[in-house]
Amino acid sequence: MTTTKQTTVFKTGFLLLGLFISMSVFCQVKYSIKSVVGLTLNGTSTMHDWEMKSTKGNCEATITFNASGAITGLSGLSFVTPARELKSGKDAMDKNAYKALKTDKNANISFTSASATVIAVDANNFVVKAPGKLNIAGTAVDVEITATGKINVDKSISFVGSKKISMKDYNMTPPSFMMGTIKTGNDVTLKFDLKLTK
Repeated sequence: MTTTKQTTVFKTGFLLLGLFISMSVFCQVKYSIKSVVGLTLNGTSTMHDWEMKSTKGNCEATITFNASGAITGLSGLSFVTPARELKSGKDAMDKNAYKALKTDKNANISFTSASATVIAVDANNFVVKAPGKLNIAGTAVDVEITATGKINVDKSISFVGSKKISMKDYNMTPPSFMMGTIKTGNDVTLKFDLKLTK
């Protein structure tokens, strides 16, 4: 008959074995931006299309790998960029854009996601679907952002994607110019190109 002590030893050994197997199959690694980001805001107006770019921002995420090195999960994703780092190359346009973004009270544009779904394409490429909150001009909206990802040769990870947004959803008034004769469209597209490293 098995004694209580033997049963306890057996359960402990089984638990440790399961923990060892779990650790060998999955590995979580924290990644972050250690170089410039690529962020672009595209829109339209009654005169011509417009574009603003930023190369400054911070991003970090915890990425889960399986035993073969493929990405299986992503959590704790956060991205933030100073709104005034978006530049069009035209001072008048930038001034009106910052007014619409309410940068005097809301300095940053940010996105946070607790966890994301990762869909493998092959060993080094994948698709990420991240539900979270996108905060622009002081208003946070629930959105889902989709990005394509790639594990690079140097083990860094690249993410590329875009999200179409409505300025009115963020309580923004689309900028206008020349005494209101030139008006921007309500919809804009936020594009990003990020490279994260350990």
